[in-house]
Amino acid sequence: MMTPSLSDLLDSAHVVSLPLVTRFRGIDHREALLLPGPAGWTEFSPFVEYDDAEAVTWLRAAIDFGWNQTPTLLRTSLAVNATVPAVDAALVPDILARFPGCRTAKVKVASADQTLADDVARVRMVRSVLGPEGRIRVDANGLWNMDEAEHALHALAEFDLEYVEQPCMSVDELIELRGRSAYMDVPIAADESVRKADDPLLVARAGAADILVLKAQPLGGIHAALAIIAQTGLPVVVSSALDTSIGLSMGAHLAAAIPELPYDCGLGTASLLAADVTHSPLLPVDGAIEVRRVSPDADLLELHAASAERRDWWLARLERCYALL
Repeated sequence: MMTPSLSDLLDSAHVVSLPLVTRFRGIDHREALLLPGPAGWTEFSPFVEYDDAEAVTWLRAAIDFGWNQTPTLLRTSLAVNATVPAVDAALVPDILARFPGCRTAKVKVASADQTLADDVARVRMVRSVLGPEGRIRVDANGLWNMDEAEHALHALAEFDLEYVEQPCMSVDELIELRGRSAYMDVPIAADESVRKADDPLLVARAGAADILVLKAQPLGGIHAALAIIAQTGLPVVVSSALDTSIGLSMGAHLAAAIPELPYDCGLGTASLLAADVTHSPLLPVDGAIEVRRVSPDADLLELHAASAERRDWWLARLERCYALL
């Protein structure tokens, strides 16, 4: 893999702060560091709370996408899901309207400031809007314990879930929950157990999940993610980490290189941004996004440039992570 010099990265970096349509993951703005590479623009945007040991993987992904050739693409467009944050049920129709044509919705649940009743009401509203043919997946981000997860699956069973994503955090808990909930026939998908693990293959070897949720940046890039897929044998869902359209392009190139893609991708999240870095963002049209490279527009880079303090913070982070490559 080609690796640019640190000075080249620092000199060409653009740091942006993009407002969100609604609060998501506890933030109102999404910060990202964008880089022009010989293969195209790329993104380095680990969440601010991640330490350098975790963030360096995201830097590997940014360099991979910006400085190396992408694999052969097997498709030119990707069906994507709508993403519903942990909002009041009354707000669900407006959020789903931002994802035109999407027939799958991923619904965030298990938020610390809400109850299971709130989750049930939100999922019920999603089912009402999508109708009986729509597909619903829920994502707990590992925030339930074993008993809470089992209870929640009972409460949500009436909505015919496509799968539940990361109901509990540990691999052992996922294994036990699969056993406890097998009679409910709700597949379990693993996200954090793959991208935050020292061994991303452990969850598959342990039989802890039915589906893997893969994100290009946290796994070290497209080529690293494809290597994981080749070794697990499990079906995958390619998702995003609330990226700009440049980061979403990285995820789209990953998804487009996977031979079998049975599930809609979680790559429609540009719809959750109130602004982007391009006048041609990767927004869902008829339930799908294009697979294409994205370059930022100069006026939007300037308009959404982060403050000098935040730019310095990101450049220092970039320098620290580069030292760990």
